[in-house]
Amino acid sequence: MTQKEKNEILLKAKEWFKTSITENHIKNTKKLSNIKEFNINPFLITYLSNFLEGNSDPKSIAKALIYPKVLGTSINTSFGTQIQKFTTSVLSSFASTTSGIDIEFEDQLDGEWKYCQLKSGPNTINKDDVETIAGHFTSVIKLARTNGQKLGFSNLIVGIIYGENEELSSHYKRITSDYHYDIFIGDDFWHRLTGDQDFYTDLINAIGEVAIEANFKDELNSIIEDLSNCKYIQDLSEELNS
Repeated sequence: MTQKEKNEILLKAKEWFKTSITENHIKNTKKLSNIKEFNINPFLITYLSNFLEGNSDPKSIAKALIYPKVLGTSINTSFGTQIQKFTTSVLSSFASTTSGIDIEFEDQLDGEWKYCQLKSGPNTINKDDVETIAGHFTSVIKLARTNGQKLGFSNLIVGIIYGENEELSSHYKRITSDYHYDIFIGDDFWHRLTGDQDFYTDLINAIGEVAIEANFKDELNSIIEDLSNCKYIQDLSEELNS
């Protein structure tokens, strides 16, 4: 892969993060001024409010509700669900036409052709996904044999965008232990795809350039203020502090 091609991937990754992650994150955050966006646990909200701010004032309750969504579940879910868009927009030059396969490429380390299912992180599949992935790979091998091609286990892999081997969930490990397909994660995956040992770090830094622009502090404070003024939180705070 040429330096120009690597740079194109980095530019596309930055654009993908900006349009698919940042913009969706902002849109979902703006919804949080509405109390109906929350499933409130009445046993925990007082504890969380005091744990965070040391009191049960309306704004503290609002923060205890909003922060976990904004900094945790919302953005992580968004990143995971946008993996298909990542494949089509960032890695479009590697797109596969084979059913059940996301991308195809020549492994820059071992020279073998890889048929790859792409996943976002080390904890992003469940028990049923393991059998689904293995089923897709089996179908690819059978189709290749029908067409006179010879494919082995080493040609079918799971590529994971970020993470480390020691972070892999037990479900991912089963793909290797039970079905004998390789998993390449984080820097290993990107090294094999691009031939550049430092590409994973370059990709993180490129995304970081977009992240620096993501200053939503004032707008978030305004959303917290709006939520804290809703009747439910006002009444809850008054009851707790009476």
